[in-house]
Amino acid sequence: MSGGSNMSVNRRIREVRHFLNLSQAKFADNLCMSGGYFAAIELENRRAHDRLIRLICFAYGVNEHWLRTGEGQMFDKTTDAKADLARKIFRELKPEYKDCAMGLAQRLLEIQQSEA
Repeated sequence: MSGGSNMSVNRRIREVRHFLNLSQAKFADNLCMSGGYFAAIELENRRAHDRLIRLICFAYGVNEHWLRTGEGQMFDKTTDAKADLARKIFRELKPEYKDCAMGLAQRLLEIQQSEA
């Protein structure tokens, strides 16, 4: 796995997709995106925004620091069974439910952060 720091986030996203051996259409569908929008990201015609980066990391177990900077390993080394199960469930949800799941997860994170 390459993905050095001189490579853009968009190119590292493409590298993740290639590593997972997924078509653009399947990768985009798993993230509730249109194929055309995702293709524009890979072609660097669109910026990979923070929400997309977090979504890719959650859905595929990608190391967010690596995706943003190219430093470290492509995938998180943690073996968290609950996170693995959450990713598996998320990938099987219909697109309209994926948005809901992400909204709930984001809200829970906000609540947790406000309690700290």
